[in-house]
Amino acid sequence: MAGDEWVDALVPKIMEGMTACWACPVGLNTERGINLAGQKAVHQVVEDLVSVLFPGCHGYEPMPEHNLKEGMEDKLRRIAAELKDQVKQALQYQCTVEHDKDCSKCRDCQTKAEACVSGLFKALPAVQATLQEDIVAAYEGDPAAKSTMEVVMSYPGVYAIMVQRIAHVLYNAQVPLIPRIMSEYAHSRTGIDIHPGAQIGPGFFIDHGTGVVIGETCVIGKRVKLYQGVTLGALSFEKDAQGRLVKGTKRHPNVEDHVVIYAGATILGGETTIGAHSEIGGNVWLIHSVPPHSRVYNQQPRPLIRQAQGRDRSVNDYGDDLGQGI
Repeated sequence: MAGDEWVDALVPKIMEGMTACWACPVGLNTERGINLAGQKAVHQVVEDLVSVLFPGCHGYEPMPEHNLKEGMEDKLRRIAAELKDQVKQALQYQCTVEHDKDCSKCRDCQTKAEACVSGLFKALPAVQATLQEDIVAAYEGDPAAKSTMEVVMSYPGVYAIMVQRIAHVLYNAQVPLIPRIMSEYAHSRTGIDIHPGAQIGPGFFIDHGTGVVIGETCVIGKRVKLYQGVTLGALSFEKDAQGRLVKGTKRHPNVEDHVVIYAGATILGGETTIGAHSEIGGNVWLIHSVPPHSRVYNQQPRPLIRQAQGRDRSVNDYGDDLGQGI
């Protein structure tokens, strides 16, 4: 076919097979019915909230000093209005689609949304204070950190916990959809997956960060440090008589105060507790509790060094110094 005729012939056929979403009977994400906030709208609210907690650090330019207070107040008002609408729409979705109710005749979702956003805003000073402890922990815990400003502006672990602490407030208020969208946004940016339901104490630091997974029902104490690739996950998934996953149970481990968990460690199970002041070595697999002040490491394998000529040697042939260096 000449020109764009091939496209004109193709598109109607494609649309015939893609009606499930745009023809949804409740009108999801259209101008009628329930118009859920898009991902990017929620992402923008996240960025705006982070910029309020740390003015001038996560935007495009420094904040003007002459009207800083007024500018921040205006920004908070705008964020509140946008987030209230997003939360209201998420509540309407939950009510209409998940609970099969008619939300059009009451204002419960509007009232609940205002209460949830109000609760978050009232919590922001406490969230900021806790994040200050996280920042100090990152600076003190990493010899490569040159300043706390470097930590705030560049460390992925700090950004991930910033977003999680915001999302956690909304999660506790039982806001559907929005907290998870927020935490997955941080996940996509940092490679760090922290569920908004996880309870995390102050002074928390994830060094490097890529590949860290922290599950919904984790409870983490004060001054805990994780390295890249750590998983705090579920041991197994309980199912009901119909074979469906059981929701709302304690599935993820507890980590008490002042614990360090090194790269690649995997700790699983809702009944697993890592006692305070313990160290968990790299690549350790744990499915049971350890008492406080424990040091848990895998037994080191002996590497084989193969030379181009001559005999193979184990690391012991080279002496203790070389063995430690490897």
